[in-house]
Amino acid sequence: MTEPVYDVAHLGHVEMYTNDYDKSLDFFTRVYGLTLSGEDENSAYLRAFDDYEYCTLKLTKHTTTGVGHIAYRCASQAALDRRVAVIEAAGYGIGWIDGDQSHGRAYRFEDPFGHTFEVYWDTVIYEAPEDEKPALKNLAQQYHGRGCCPRRLDHVNLLANDVTKIREFMVTCLGSRVTEEIQLDNGRLGGCWFTVNNKTYDLACTEEHGGGNGRLHHVTYATDQREDILRAADIFLENGVHIESGPHKHAVQGTFFLYVWEPAGNRVELANAGARLILRPDWEPVIWTETDRKKGQAWGMKTIESFHTHGTPPVVKDA
Repeated sequence: MTEPVYDVAHLGHVEMYTNDYDKSLDFFTRVYGLTLSGEDENSAYLRAFDDYEYCTLKLTKHTTTGVGHIAYRCASQAALDRRVAVIEAAGYGIGWIDGDQSHGRAYRFEDPFGHTFEVYWDTVIYEAPEDEKPALKNLAQQYHGRGCCPRRLDHVNLLANDVTKIREFMVTCLGSRVTEEIQLDNGRLGGCWFTVNNKTYDLACTEEHGGGNGRLHHVTYATDQREDILRAADIFLENGVHIESGPHKHAVQGTFFLYVWEPAGNRVELANAGARLILRPDWEPVIWTETDRKKGQAWGMKTIESFHTHGTPPVVKDA
């Protein structure tokens, strides 16, 4: 067993690109139910009602869609310095940036398929305005009930042509533990789920089947209970949002889920994992075989084909 590394505290935020900014922003605030903490010339800084940081989703104007970067907050300044040294020694480093409205100086690095990551320590803690201060002082913001109103950022799922390379990258750079993975009959990894703390996972990577490179599969926010997801399905229906798959229950990780496409085409998920945590310090990854996965989800309808091929940005096919 490899000694656990706890330099990285948690997934901090995800930057999502949109080429239809106004419609995407309306979706994430009015329909999905995130709070707009602030806005600058190019980006909106969004968060769920119990995210303690100023921003967990940075929505950025762009010529296309997909993921701008994935950010993890470290456990301290010393922990950040240790991670940067490891990342640079492994050859993945890009360099330091000054930060933005939501956090201070951060170090950027890149996985083998072009997904940009950053690690940081200095952050901006969200301060709720008077009309949204919670009744209980241990919450970041009142439960406002707008739209689907998820509780917190949960995870991000990336696509890669070789999941094994991402596995090595995540374990090396972030000290992630592998909680579950899919072993295909051809010897390749079909998917891998990672955590830096006691959550079941904060990042997943699945095999690219759409012909792209460095793409986003989805970003997920967590709800308190399954009924929140059923209510969200009605909200999406009433607002003309494309519901791609669910509500069903995943076999891998056991989450109750609903996938939709926001107006620009990025896939987003609402999920409820209950109280499942990885508390066992000597946890060994759960291995799912190709035969296991052909059985489908834990229950619910068969996953549709677009779930395996759609990612953002879209792939431009030759004529």
